[in-house]
Amino acid sequence: MEYIVRTENLSKHFGSEKAVSGLDLKIPKGEIYGFLGPNGAGKTTTIRMLLGLMKPTSGRIEIFQKDLKKERLNILARVGSLVETPSYYPHLTANENLEAMRKIVGVPKKRISEVLEIVRLSDAAGKKVKGFSLGMKQRLGIAASLLNNPELLILDEPTNGLDPSGIIEIRNLIKSLPSEHGMTVLLSSHLLSEIDQMATTVGIVTKGKMIFQDSIDAMRMYAKQSVLLKVSESEKAWRSLLARGIKAGLNNGVISLQQQSDEKVAEAVRGLVQDGFSIFRVEEEKRSLEDIFLQMTREDQAV
Repeated sequence: MEYIVRTENLSKHFGSEKAVSGLDLKIPKGEIYGFLGPNGAGKTTTIRMLLGLMKPTSGRIEIFQKDLKKERLNILARVGSLVETPSYYPHLTANENLEAMRKIVGVPKKRISEVLEIVRLSDAAGKKVKGFSLGMKQRLGIAASLLNNPELLILDEPTNGLDPSGIIEIRNLIKSLPSEHGMTVLLSSHLLSEIDQMATTVGIVTKGKMIFQDSIDAMRMYAKQSVLLKVSESEKAWRSLLARGIKAGLNNGVISLQQQSDEKVAEAVRGLVQDGFSIFRVEEEKRSLEDIFLQMTREDQAV
């Protein structure tokens, strides 16, 4: 697999505080990578290190298979970013703001109309930015980050402070970037619902450490429901299921069958009845991704 971003044992300490600790990020090409964690988990510090705005205490950063320490300028010329609130000249129009940035980046003039088209701001190109809604300002910030036609786009909390329609606009825009423009996107958020709507791969950090990194589908597998059985002599019943080769858990006298098909559940119930156990209740326990996320971050903080 081709990774656009790889970090090895990336750490950043501020005095005795470990903001980021031994982080191994792996971002595959063409993915929207959801970088998820509670506020203060170390996401922005990591992003600042990826953008060369902050030096790591230790560890290594590779972007486009090149060492950031050695080839910083070459690498960053191919990266676009929007970190925290974008800054503008409010008295200038969208066009004029982008023109000022275009000169710094050194791309052709026609790129301005292209990026305004991508973020659907073409109609507002001649309007002063001070009259823009928060969502429009955020889209203008993304337009600015796209000027250099980046292969990697890094967005830190891009929907922060937006109203629901602004969030949907930004979400649809981000989702279109890999397929339509061949970009890889790193998207940080403290909201799981955001990441769940957009990301294809997810990395969860808490207290500066990575506690989960896999596809969003793998995370959804964790959220699959269990079937709970309330039975007589629960421990004996549980052992009889294990003896029949049926995977089951036992917690507070309740047997749980994880991620089982209907046939497997029927087989378990039939087996228990044949072995003489009374079945009082069979119910489904659904877990949301939110529950999983909270459980993961809680477990790590309890360690």
